[in-house]
Amino acid sequence: MTTPATEPAQQRLPRTLTRDLSHHDGQTVRLQGFVHARRDLGGVQFLILRDVSGVTQCVGSGLTLPLAESSVEVTGKVKAHPKAPGGFEVQVEDFRVISAAVEPAPVEIPKMEWNVNPETMLDYRVVTVRGLKERAALKVQAELVAAFRDHLMTEGFTEISTPKIVSAGAEGGANLFPIDYFGHPAYLAQSPQLYKQIMVGVFERVFEVAPVYRAEEHATSRHLNEYLSLDVEMGFIEDEEDVMSLENRLLAAIMTRLKTTAQAEFDLLGATIPDVPAHIPRITLLDARALVTEKYGHQVGGKDLDPEAERLLCQHYAETEGSDFVFVTKYPRAARPFYAHPDSNADGTPSSEITRGFDLLFRGIEITSGGQRIHDHAMLMDSIATYKLKPETLEGYTEVFKYGMPPHGGFAIGAERLTAKLLGISNVRYARAFPRDRHRLTP
Repeated sequence: MTTPATEPAQQRLPRTLTRDLSHHDGQTVRLQGFVHARRDLGGVQFLILRDVSGVTQCVGSGLTLPLAESSVEVTGKVKAHPKAPGGFEVQVEDFRVISAAVEPAPVEIPKMEWNVNPETMLDYRVVTVRGLKERAALKVQAELVAAFRDHLMTEGFTEISTPKIVSAGAEGGANLFPIDYFGHPAYLAQSPQLYKQIMVGVFERVFEVAPVYRAEEHATSRHLNEYLSLDVEMGFIEDEEDVMSLENRLLAAIMTRLKTTAQAEFDLLGATIPDVPAHIPRITLLDARALVTEKYGHQVGGKDLDPEAERLLCQHYAETEGSDFVFVTKYPRAARPFYAHPDSNADGTPSSEITRGFDLLFRGIEITSGGQRIHDHAMLMDSIATYKLKPETLEGYTEVFKYGMPPHGGFAIGAERLTAKLLGISNVRYARAFPRDRHRLTP
């Protein structure tokens, strides 16, 4: 029976989610959700209802089913059915349309992964994000972020919030989005780096979960112009090894939680949650470049590793040590920002060429950049001059180093990149609900 949406239910049962139907076999339940799919077979109607926890099959007769994606309420008896999603179906006793779709969805949500142009998926993101696999990726990311927060708090970190409108970039360069700030030039923050270092002087151990902005004209499967950055900074360290060890523990905690809270999403996407080694392998940048050349014949240009070198290096460690992760350490100064702490020469003096910076690679791509930062005021001012930056634009940052900053370091994880690599998503744009890339400003 179909009941008009305006007619109140005579007996309001508590809402049951589809994932809990196995606990209600033989009982009458009330479901609320969306019309995921529908069929009419000779007077018998089949409705696949989707809610936040999954999908289930509802079967009735004499039902007037609305368009797909309409929100509806179903009351009926739960019955075990081996061919139904989740092993149970609901035999409809009462059916109400809560809010009817006024036109067909631009794509068929259950089928869109097979026959829809990728750009169409993003053009109609307000609807396509409802797809089971699309929302699974976002669910994994939400659990990943929650695990990030929880573990850092167990290690004595404090969450902070830093400005996203700034007067200068944290890393220099031209990849800044300029804005007009009441007639004054300003920029969207490309990193909370400088602020989180300042806050080390307050809480010693801090983190932030917030968007950052990069005005880079990349149009690749691994770049976004706005992404969610998971930033960490910690004080009173010995060197960058303390920072890498923290990230090692953090990643292990994240993967442990995902196995508990998001295994169903990994199963749906055919992905595997990686094991994190007790000690993630380390290799210097120079040695990494030599390895991929000698073992794979790949010549690496530039100051860093190119995407192919990253892929080959990860392949090597997966094959030789069974690790999906590898730290690349000892980056040259030319490949690191002005605040990167120089490494020590054999005689203990600061190196003019090598820093205590590192990257973390995972399944063929960089997901983290980090290292020890300069904490000495004189050394910092020298570095700013070496990088040909304007000291006056950084005064709000450099001021704190006059007042006893401890040795400190940290890192940042791109949440979308990590999510995409965990789930085997080929384009990082699909690991964000509403991506911003070189060509997309809507929806």
